[in-house]
Amino acid sequence: MRINRSIIAAASLSALALTSGCVTNPETGNRTISKAAIGGIGGVVGGYLLGDILGGKNDRTAKIVGAGLGGLAGAGIGIYMDEQEKKLREQTAGTGIDVTRDGDNLILNMPSNVTFGVDSSAISPTFQTTLSNVADTLSRYEKSYVDVLGHTDSTGSDAYNQSLSERRAESVANFLTNSGVQRARLATRGYGESQPIASNSTEEGRAANRRVEIKIVPIEQSDL
Repeated sequence: MRINRSIIAAASLSALALTSGCVTNPETGNRTISKAAIGGIGGVVGGYLLGDILGGKNDRTAKIVGAGLGGLAGAGIGIYMDEQEKKLREQTAGTGIDVTRDGDNLILNMPSNVTFGVDSSAISPTFQTTLSNVADTLSRYEKSYVDVLGHTDSTGSDAYNQSLSERRAESVANFLTNSGVQRARLATRGYGESQPIASNSTEEGRAANRRVEIKIVPIEQSDL
């Protein structure tokens, strides 16, 4: 059953950047993935899954415990993530960053046009204030794993794109660490051009694929 749930989550994630794939609750403003979008993706499975974290929860338990971080349980998980989501939405409103909720997990999708210059892994000065605010919230809500995921479009060689995606993910992770987010909670991975969320045949699609994502997953007491 875990495999089936993971496949469904991965299929949902591949539609995050498609406007038609998300719906907005008019009362709360929360964006979630529509059932129609999930059904339309078929069997597409990405390289990471929404309910999972990089390296696996078991492998990161020692670091989390060593950092003195506790876990969440029961209804407290949803409430904790609700509060964190609300704060992140407030901080990123109007910045071009998209915050998506799936169950108790959050994804911040940060397109490169607001985060990095062309062919650069240096965070744009205009984005640093927003990222500092995000780091502040992540620091306050410390009972969560934070994975930073780098992606590129298909322009250039596979090897170069892989390297660029890794450098961008590490750049964001380093900024978060320097802004107070405990490194034990963080992990990074670059996916190069292997995880497109739009077609690379158009400039609009390539722009959507050039992105860094921050995935936030609650630390549950059962993980520790």
